[in-house]
Amino acid sequence: MSKFLWNYLLVIPTVFYGFLFLPSVANADVTTQETVPTENILQNGESETIAPVVNQEQEVANSPTEITGQVTSVSQLSDVRPTDWAFQALQSLVERYGAIAGYPDGTFKGNRALTRYEFAAGLNAALDRLSELIATNTADLAKKEDLDTLQKLQAEFAPELQQLRGRLDSLEARTAEVEANQFSTTTKLVGDAVFVVADTFGDRANNQPANDTKDDTQAFFGYRSRLILQTSFTGRDQLSTILSNNNIPNLTSSTGTAMTRFTFDRGTEDGTYLSQLVYRFPLGKNAIVWVGPRALQPAIYAPTLNSSIGGLNGAVSRFATFNPTVYRPGFDGAGAALGYKFSNQVQLSLAYTADNTQASRATGEGSGFADANNIIFSQLTLSPSRQLDIGLAYVHKYFGTNTGFNLTGGTGSAFARNPFEQNSTSTDNFGLQFNWRASRRVVVGGWFGYTLAHQESGADNDATIVNGALTFAFPDLFKEGNVGGLIVGVPPKVTSSDYRPRPNAARREDPDTALHLEAFYTFRVNDNIRVTPTFYVITSPEHNDANDAIWIGALRTTFSF
Repeated sequence: MSKFLWNYLLVIPTVFYGFLFLPSVANADVTTQETVPTENILQNGESETIAPVVNQEQEVANSPTEITGQVTSVSQLSDVRPTDWAFQALQSLVERYGAIAGYPDGTFKGNRALTRYEFAAGLNAALDRLSELIATNTADLAKKEDLDTLQKLQAEFAPELQQLRGRLDSLEARTAEVEANQFSTTTKLVGDAVFVVADTFGDRANNQPANDTKDDTQAFFGYRSRLILQTSFTGRDQLSTILSNNNIPNLTSSTGTAMTRFTFDRGTEDGTYLSQLVYRFPLGKNAIVWVGPRALQPAIYAPTLNSSIGGLNGAVSRFATFNPTVYRPGFDGAGAALGYKFSNQVQLSLAYTADNTQASRATGEGSGFADANNIIFSQLTLSPSRQLDIGLAYVHKYFGTNTGFNLTGGTGSAFARNPFEQNSTSTDNFGLQFNWRASRRVVVGGWFGYTLAHQESGADNDATIVNGALTFAFPDLFKEGNVGGLIVGVPPKVTSSDYRPRPNAARREDPDTALHLEAFYTFRVNDNIRVTPTFYVITSPEHNDANDAIWIGALRTTFSF
């Protein structure tokens, strides 16, 4: 009996090997496709993006744990000591059978608990190893008593092995059915639809204390729908192709200010159009590369650190999504980006993107990839702890004369969007973003943006633009899966400027300060439907106290599939 128990102990590390080895083999043979979550949703070129499954910015950080290859000496396992009760058994299995693998950090984790199913799977792997040794004329390495012990264990765990065999047969049948009815062997089709009922209240902003600017906006019912094709050729790459249709109005013309805009409103396109075409792939172990001729936006390749507030489950307003001077180029994007993870605490994002319409031209002023409106993007993301993330961004932008540009991605005052009107302009944009998970149910975030603008054509003028916000998210508020949020901020504002549109005219500086106050609550009906009532107010629109406050109420329903 004691000999049987000793042989039982000899087998246990082999079972651990079977448990560790089998998942590594399965992962090597199965091609997976990642699903892009609908977060950080932007639109119409300058604001429509989808981040990858693993928060696109986190793919490198969250790579799966891998098992190392076979060890040849028990000394290679740093957490195994000669005084351990199973040391001799482990040493025997390493040196006699070569049936042990460790983790990448050089440990064996021999004290980890396992289920009977895991034990049965490991036992099966050990038997396969012995069969291999016998088949290669090395059967003399396996002693008869070892084989007797394994046969007894195999008989004892026969019911579990039979259940596993039945589950595998069922899984193979279901897999065959899925493959026979799937959309494509390389492409997954997902999508979403947004329904919005909204209205605005308050006088139209015209920077004058007059009573002839009454709000004439009518309540409206609009939609935005998208079909998203996610194609993978290697299992680790992804080509994102998005087709969109949108009739949600841009509120700028009806309210007199872009500060009232929705994050998902309609751009200049009509009907169904290609809103994104981006390909990403890994480069080595720690890097990811993005390339794309359509809508390669910063929110795709860099952490915005505002996922609790932005996206389909978050705020409705355009300004509240994230720092607009950093993450909204002000045009559609074509180019390339690189994300590199130095460690779990440090990540670098770099990119060059140009206006995709201009970049596709062959001749003409302000055309071509190098001469088009463009941005050079860089961000260092620091995570000193699991609860805190900090983003330090520098973005250089260039806009050509009369190219219909704006500096702040369609947010803020008219002066901030075009401090020198349509004269060619370059900007140096600095951004500080943070996200602090104060507790399981409270997340505090925000940003500060500082922009130095310079007039490149005509007179030599400069302007300073600032914006900032503080956000509060409450995950699982009242019910698991729901989220509430509050946003308090100052939309982009010109604090100083040398530019005068005419001699002796006033400088294009914003005289006062507007506040953006927003509250929303997203109710999760089920995994595919969410309802979000939102209410926000802009005080002193256009940063001018002569304008009365404008109120916006909206009810958004999101369907994802």
